[in-house]
Amino acid sequence: MTFFFEVLIAGLLTGVMYSLVALGLVLIFKASGILNMSQGAMALFAALTFVSLLEMGLNYWLALVIILVMMVAHAFIVERVVLRPLVNQPLITLFMVTIGWAYFLEGFAQFLWGTVAHNLELGIPDDAFFVMDVMISQFDIVAAVVAAVLVTVLAVFFNKTRVGLALRAVADDHQGAMSVGIPLRHVWVAVWIVAGIVAIVAGLMWGARIGISFALITLILKAFPVIILGGFTSITGAVVGGLIIGASEKVAEVYLGPFVGGGIENFFPYLLALIFLLILPNGLFGDVHIDRV
Repeated sequence: MTFFFEVLIAGLLTGVMYSLVALGLVLIFKASGILNMSQGAMALFAALTFVSLLEMGLNYWLALVIILVMMVAHAFIVERVVLRPLVNQPLITLFMVTIGWAYFLEGFAQFLWGTVAHNLELGIPDDAFFVMDVMISQFDIVAAVVAAVLVTVLAVFFNKTRVGLALRAVADDHQGAMSVGIPLRHVWVAVWIVAGIVAIVAGLMWGARIGISFALITLILKAFPVIILGGFTSITGAVVGGLIIGASEKVAEVYLGPFVGGGIENFFPYLLALIFLLILPNGLFGDVHIDRV
């Protein structure tokens, strides 16, 4: 039984790490209805820039300030170059543009910093400690605390601030939002800045866990089942979905893997997401849209 709880807790804490990537997707989707395929590339770019600056001799805080400035600049560039010319275009067009933007960021990161993988040390111990004979990683606990703080801040941002409330109107109808005086450009820049900050956190935490390489971009693939389960528009759902995906894939790998030859954790999240799509297409916390004609 102790082993089961170790597997379960390890899965839950891994799910928290998935949630860090999924939060960026939820933020952009809430603001524009776009599924941002460049979120993984944003995390990679932030992490690769950070570790490269450290290797150049900069200290942690100065490197962090620089990548914050770069992500703010990135938000303004995306709004001006990508989003503004495509206002009221079909969502599939915007979706395809984010795919292209992801490849651009990946190539730009290679141009700036090369393609060599890096190790990142954030000073967070990865030692294990025991709670009632259950082994838990200190790094995973810190990641869980970071995710909890992010979720709290984002919840306040969306529910208590004028910008957060404006995001809902923008997501529903771009032209309608502009007609009542909501500055579409400012709202989009704000949400991409916040998504950039989330990408920084996700990139650094995952970079410290698995190293910084271009494989970080593939983390976005694990974020899809997370937001399918939790709901595309729910910050809380991103966390709950991450916990479900993380725990289920680890338990399935340990207890079902031997019967199917292993590797089940690579596809089990998508199988679970498919089941959810058939039963709860809006996820556990997603908004239900009703079109009236």
